[in-house]
Amino acid sequence: MDFSLSEEHIMIRDAARDFARTELLPGVIERDNAQKFPTEQVKKMGELGFLGMMVDPKYGGGGMDTISYAIVVEELSKVDASCSVIVSVNNSLVCYGLETYGTEDQKQKYLTKLATGQSIGAFCLSEPEAGSDATSQKTTAIDKGDHYILNGTKNWITNGGTADFYLVIAQTDKEKKHKGINAFIVEKGWEGFEIGPKEDKLGIRGSDTHSLIFNDVKVPKENRIGEDGFGFKFAMKTLAGGRIGIAAQALGIAGGAYDLAREYSKVRKAFGTEICNHQAIAFKLADMHTSIEAARHLVMKAAWDKDQGNDYTMSGAMAKLYASQVAMDVSVEAVQVHGGNGFVKEYHVERMMRDAKITQIYEGTSEIQKIVISRGLLKD
Repeated sequence: MDFSLSEEHIMIRDAARDFARTELLPGVIERDNAQKFPTEQVKKMGELGFLGMMVDPKYGGGGMDTISYAIVVEELSKVDASCSVIVSVNNSLVCYGLETYGTEDQKQKYLTKLATGQSIGAFCLSEPEAGSDATSQKTTAIDKGDHYILNGTKNWITNGGTADFYLVIAQTDKEKKHKGINAFIVEKGWEGFEIGPKEDKLGIRGSDTHSLIFNDVKVPKENRIGEDGFGFKFAMKTLAGGRIGIAAQALGIAGGAYDLAREYSKVRKAFGTEICNHQAIAFKLADMHTSIEAARHLVMKAAWDKDQGNDYTMSGAMAKLYASQVAMDVSVEAVQVHGGNGFVKEYHVERMMRDAKITQIYEGTSEIQKIVISRGLLKD
């Protein structure tokens, strides 16, 4: 069993690491304070191919594997989780969903722009009363022959205000329950499509999170993804891959917080020596590093499962469940290692602690991951 990265993976990791340090680190605190969307940084990530990493090159993507994608998300997250979630959503929810289940016309019209970073996408499932419960959609899409009429509200949508294209999950036939759900491609600017105010969030404040309102939006029938009633399966299949991206994000947040704590412990002195020489701090670092390595193995196993064509539903859920807990635990300990300075913005770890919390919530809460895992364990 070989746990080493290939030369190609190392090159990708180093490129992402260098980009994070040179392009994302400058101004990251200011963007967080101002809730400023990283427009220039996203443009550069698109030019580097980070926004369509796994898409077939014939559609403008990088044709890379899931392991490469997880590595890039991890490295970006060590510095700026707001930027990494933009990459995660565009890759594993929007591009993946379109490439895997879209028609050739949909791929040519939308995927080619998303994969090259020319456009940004958003995945619209959550609602005020339907977060992780995809079967309880209140947003409706009424079949009018050659088009649908879309009405409803979506909440907590990443890239909500800056996206060009939106994958929207809606109920077409309530009597059919989950078999009456469909997925649609909606373009910004269509009549009746409104973007609500930006959310004032605890963490990942640079990412663009909005509510979306649909008032009699006319959606052409050719913008439905898959056969009639495919929407629920589309959402579940897409979210399974999205968990790998969020697990990688959590892993990166933990790794970034650990790196800062380790370096700080080697220069901060107390009681006549660097604090890393005190067993209380050294043991913290040992625990932090061990949990990060364990999380990395779960994340890479899930990515490997996806690349091998294995069922990655359980491995992705386990990776997200554990890595998000590690992100929270390690970032809290990083603040502790920094002492009073950990409470100060310029040392970055307080921001990482705030960013870590969302990894336990989106793409399904930790409790949802346990449901997914336990169902997998008990299905035979």
